[in-house]
Amino acid sequence: MAVQPEHPTSPQIAAGQDLAIELRGISKAFGAVQANKSIDLAVRRGTIHGIIGENGAGKSTLMSILYGFYRPDEGEILIGGQPVAITDSRAAIRAGIGMVFQHFKLVQNFTVLENVILGAEDGALLRPSLARARGELQRLARDYEMQVDPDEIVEELSVGHQQRVEILKALYRQADILILDEPTGVLTPAEADHLFRVLQGLRDEGKTIILITHKLREIMKITDNVSVMRRGEIVGTVATADTNPTAMAEMMVGRKVILKVDKAPARRGAPVLEIRGLRMVDDAGVERLRGIDLDIRAGEILGIAGVAGNGQSQLLEILGGFPEVGSKLSGRIAVNGHELPLDGRGADGQARRRAGIGHVPEDRQVEGLIMDFDAWENAAFGYHDAPEYNRGLLMDNAAIREDARGKMARFDVRPPDVELAARNFSGGNQQKIVVAREIERNPDLLLVGQPTRGVDIGAIEFIHKRIVELRDAGKAVLLVSVELDEIMALSDRIAVMFDGRIMGERLPEEATTTALGCLMAGMEPDAGPVQAAGGART
Repeated sequence: MAVQPEHPTSPQIAAGQDLAIELRGISKAFGAVQANKSIDLAVRRGTIHGIIGENGAGKSTLMSILYGFYRPDEGEILIGGQPVAITDSRAAIRAGIGMVFQHFKLVQNFTVLENVILGAEDGALLRPSLARARGELQRLARDYEMQVDPDEIVEELSVGHQQRVEILKALYRQADILILDEPTGVLTPAEADHLFRVLQGLRDEGKTIILITHKLREIMKITDNVSVMRRGEIVGTVATADTNPTAMAEMMVGRKVILKVDKAPARRGAPVLEIRGLRMVDDAGVERLRGIDLDIRAGEILGIAGVAGNGQSQLLEILGGFPEVGSKLSGRIAVNGHELPLDGRGADGQARRRAGIGHVPEDRQVEGLIMDFDAWENAAFGYHDAPEYNRGLLMDNAAIREDARGKMARFDVRPPDVELAARNFSGGNQQKIVVAREIERNPDLLLVGQPTRGVDIGAIEFIHKRIVELRDAGKAVLLVSVELDEIMALSDRIAVMFDGRIMGERLPEEATTTALGCLMAGMEPDAGPVQAAGGART
């Protein structure tokens, strides 16, 4: 195993132990890019083994090889001490391996039950298969505290419940080894805690869990051992009890990492964004926003905390120029003193950009990128009419490519290939492309939804720094994140949303997770300074 002397292999997973998985000399290249290089990895049975590393370090590629999505160029895989040829995902399932991907592999208009048995039907007649599967699914859901309605349509489930379906699907196929790729990237803190309890229960039952994550706190909280990848290689495997977040971060990026956001006090200027009485009723007649009043001034970051589904997404979409189809809006929005239309002509994304608004959307794959387009095309997405990208009546593709190369270099996008389609980048590197595109347009108001979802520790440090630099340059930032630590670290003021309303505002230095949690649950804390929207003390 390629291990640096200062990070010796843990004796807990040395040769001779009861190994669930052993990878020997695994290598995989995509053209000139060496994704995995001579990787040796041993995972003990009945443990939770973490794999961490920067975006593009090769974590997902390695696990995709183990699950049969890719075939290695070199090396062998042993399951339970026996060599296994994993040629596709069916072979992996037969070997007792299940995988829950960062972006779920569910058929959205199928029921939970139909998704669970898809590809695992007992025979040509579907009805008996569904009947047998229903009983087994109900047993699994009860035993592992993952209750879901078998007849619910998947697209109507929350993200957390969709993840439960993915795990139940793997367990239904009798997986003894479960791989989870960034499983908490789309979960609320409560959902993440529930997931951890489920994983610990599976481990205690003797199942083996591989957890791919960039969140060091999760590694320290739930894993037994952790392997660190950097640039396609394993640089160390240690017992989690023998390490700490700082050491993990240094192993990941090969340098010291500042885990705390370093920023000076805000120097507030004139109001940039003013929202008064903003209401939204969706096409089903449900009121999603219930009279939002907010101000953001130049030179400050306003963070919005709240459990997903309480109106934050709708607020960002309206400000960014693409509200839900069929929704009805009322109220007033102004940027730099100029009122913006809520619908009709002048209310789309292009008009919002011309008004000085940049937007990093919450879902990079659906709203931030065109996945089949190349990186250079995505780097100009939404700004293709900019003068520097055009030459007479034609777009200057050479200029766009050169601009994209600069963005990818400055934001350390890996691999730095402007001709690579967006779907071929890791999730974190896709996020870097979007963040680079929006921040480098130097907007007066930057809307940021989940800026570091699925992003590694080194990139988180970099993205946070760039957001703070934009704020220090006198720009206004509206930050929405389910990561409460991120909200508290970056924000100059924190507003909490619940059920489409602003429950109150707090200053980060006066806020506590308990007080914010009360507001997030729709309850007023018993004590503590609360601010009304716009920063006025009440």
